Amino acid sequence: MFGPVRAPAVVLCDGIGCSGYVWKYLATALAEDQRVIHFHYRGHGRTPAPKDPTKVSIEDLSSDLISVLDAAVGADQPAALIGHSMGVQVCLETYRQHRARVRSLTLMCGSYGRPLSSFHGVDTLEKILPLLRVGVGLWPGLIARLWRTIVPTGLSYEIATRIELNRDLIAREDFFPYLQDIATIDPQLFFAMLAKAGRHSAKDLLHDIKVPVLILAGEQDNFTPPELSHEMHRLIPGAELHVVAGGSHTAPLERPQEITERVHAFLRRM
Repeated sequence: MFGPVRAPAVVLCDGIGCSGYVWKYLATALAEDQRVIHFHYRGHGRTPAPKDPTKVSIEDLSSDLISVLDAAVGADQPAALIGHSMGVQVCLETYRQHRARVRSLTLMCGSYGRPLSSFHGVDTLEKILPLLRVGVGLWPGLIARLWRTIVPTGLSYEIATRIELNRDLIAREDFFPYLQDIATIDPQLFFAMLAKAGRHSAKDLLHDIKVPVLILAGEQDNFTPPELSHEMHRLIPGAELHVVAGGSHTAPLERPQEITERVHAFLRRM
């Protein structure tokens, strides 16, 4: 938590496997006049894995968000929620369960739900995830060692820049912390959380959102095709949409000034 103590609260919600790398530029800028709160999901970063390994659903993470908000600013105090990737689902579910605690939503490079069915515009990941979970369950020690060894490497970075990121815009030192963070997560927990997120949807909620909403999309986002952001824009009354030219799933790191200015302007109107 950082920023002016008496300023309006902003809660940053990561994507799966992330512990804050994507907020590198935005969080610092927001802290000039917002009270920025960033928490780690269960089994991520500085938060231990849950005692019950099934308790990693979007609803569970939303409950954690409210607990953190209560501790940081007090019960009944509202906050602006900003979500990236799976964090969009966490933000929307929090609005469903605790509307009085949400003063605005910034939904960034994410979907309202069932993200596995639209990964790269196809449902292949949704179909193969059960097989991946079986493999991790059969050889947990081996998979964990490979995970820790292979993920945080230059090879993984090169692969990511060739098939997912805009290598002309992303800086290695900005993205590599993601590979280091995800390498510390238990693969079984990661895939369990991914499965939970894959079954979650807040589409039924979108037409009933009554707080200001800003949607940010990467023009070249393969993880979350921008068509999903356009769909949310159509379904959420009064929502604003901004598409980052050339941006991928890591648009906040690729076009930091553009994203920062757009989010700052939106929050200052609250």
